[in-house]
Amino acid sequence: MSRAGYYRAWEESEPRQNEIALRDRLQQLSLAYPQNGSRRLTALLRIEGWVVNRKRVQRLMREDNLLVLRKRRYVATTDSRHTYAVYPNLARDIQPSGANQLWVADLTYIRLREAFVYLAVILDAWSRSVVGWALVETLQAELTLAALDRALQARAIPPGLVHHSDRGVQYCAHIYVERLRNVGIGISMSRAGNPYDNALAESFMRTLKCEEVYLHQYRDLTDAQLQIGRFLEDYYNRRRLHSSLGYQTPASFEATATPETGKEVQP
Repeated sequence: MSRAGYYRAWEESEPRQNEIALRDRLQQLSLAYPQNGSRRLTALLRIEGWVVNRKRVQRLMREDNLLVLRKRRYVATTDSRHTYAVYPNLARDIQPSGANQLWVADLTYIRLREAFVYLAVILDAWSRSVVGWALVETLQAELTLAALDRALQARAIPPGLVHHSDRGVQYCAHIYVERLRNVGIGISMSRAGNPYDNALAESFMRTLKCEEVYLHQYRDLTDAQLQIGRFLEDYYNRRRLHSSLGYQTPASFEATATPETGKEVQP
């Protein structure tokens, strides 16, 4: 490779990789120190060796919607500033006694080498089983809709099933709400400013990040879909023991605790 060709390739790729690495680290620090604003986060980044100023940190925080909340250790990453209708929290009054009574949904970002992609997941609140998921490049309603369609294909929908999520625009969009209504699923959403209403889904996302995402560097979207899909459908659902289930896997818990009320999630 010629000298000019080398530097041309570097200018096209390396700065993007550095930007993604910085955004990823800023996301991690924001989650670890949700009470810290841009000044302290800038200082933490500089201590770690990043060459960055506060204006750049502020810009990245705005772009990634990293909001600092002073009273509780939580970082809001969901855009609930929209004009769609929202729904009351029905999930807090539900104590599931079987599968397909309450589904909880959430989404998160996944870092690739030079970009971010987004993962939406739907869990069965009773068995902790992943019943639907989707990993795509866009943070639009199509992401959550793809995860929902996967869940609808994998499970039977009994009367009374409730779907719970936060108030993000992806879950309040007309196309998503209509899909839930068309199949007879009740709609529940977290209260405004209360992320702990969806604590089960939030806990799952932490498990996913710690046991899968932070341990791998995905080449591209296809590689991420393959590895994360294997983690969700094979390891998490069928081989990972859950203390809340008496140290059973979600699949074995559903198979042995009560008669099956839905179709088995297929790998």
